[in-house]
Amino acid sequence: MIPWLDGATPFPPIKNALADPPGLLAIGADLRPPRLVDAYRHAIFPWFSDDQPILWWSPDPRMVLELDEFHVSHSLRKRLAGLKSPSSAIEIRCDTCFESVMRACAMPRPGQPGTWISDVIIDAYVELHRVGYAHSVETFIDGELAGGLYGVAIGRMFFGESMFSYRTDASKIALACLVFWLRDQQFPMIDCQQQTAHLASLGARPIRREIFAERLLHLVDLPAPHAWPARLDGIAVNALQRMSRK
Repeated sequence: MIPWLDGATPFPPIKNALADPPGLLAIGADLRPPRLVDAYRHAIFPWFSDDQPILWWSPDPRMVLELDEFHVSHSLRKRLAGLKSPSSAIEIRCDTCFESVMRACAMPRPGQPGTWISDVIIDAYVELHRVGYAHSVETFIDGELAGGLYGVAIGRMFFGESMFSYRTDASKIALACLVFWLRDQQFPMIDCQQQTAHLASLGARPIRREIFAERLLHLVDLPAPHAWPARLDGIAVNALQRMSRK
């Protein structure tokens, strides 16, 4: 039986998650920052539709992107190389329009009848952003928001939530720049939650939930970076130069 949580009820052990539907762990509680942070620290995340109560999940296996295994395709490398130019029309920013990124991620996509990123989710993560745990990386082209991503950072662990693109490769550019910066900050991996072919093409792979949770115990208690940078363009250029020397 799936437990119903109230405001004070702790999460059950993740080993109690259902096999069908895979990973469903608990129902209820709230989406305030303390509850969300506690969930992520224990390999749990919320995922539900407008017509459902709050559903908490911890799937097994867990899709993760080991940052040393991030795949930079030839075409993406060429686009990133363009950041070197002083006349580049592309800027990679952090945390300048968090809510706009979330709302762009919530837009309908081909083959998807709806979205789980409801106004309730947006309000909760905007508050999590306000208190310093949620972050966005944004690709601007010709001064307009063209793509990006958002997620949650606790200690030295980043939990990816969603990405969007209005222009070709705009979200991949944002992800690559985030990966380069996280590597410099000694983050070892990004949680991608569930398996998709797109994530696999970037180097992500599934690992056992037990292993994922064990690694989290250490990573979320490490000191967080002092601050997130306003721009990631230069960091990406430096990373590409290091890659070219190998």
